[in-house]
Amino acid sequence: MARTSPLSDLGDAELFEKLAEAKQEIFNLRFQHVTGQLDNHAALSAARKHVARVLTEIRMREITAAEALAASEESN
Repeated sequence: MARTSPLSDLGDAELFEKLAEAKQEIFNLRFQHVTGQLDNHAALSAARKHVARVLTEIRMREITAAEALAASEESN
């Protein structure tokens, strides 16, 4: 049984907005890490995983759309 994620409930524009926010957070965390101000080193790893989850959702939508397009072309 597949789990549903809160990301699957978002629209495409919101998903790309979440991706931009997550990438900005990674940038900020990396900057803090380099300057020695990062207290929670696990936050950097969690932020990277969040970006991966968002990218996975985007890719799943691309694949679904491509399969739907191929199926509609086959039926014609």
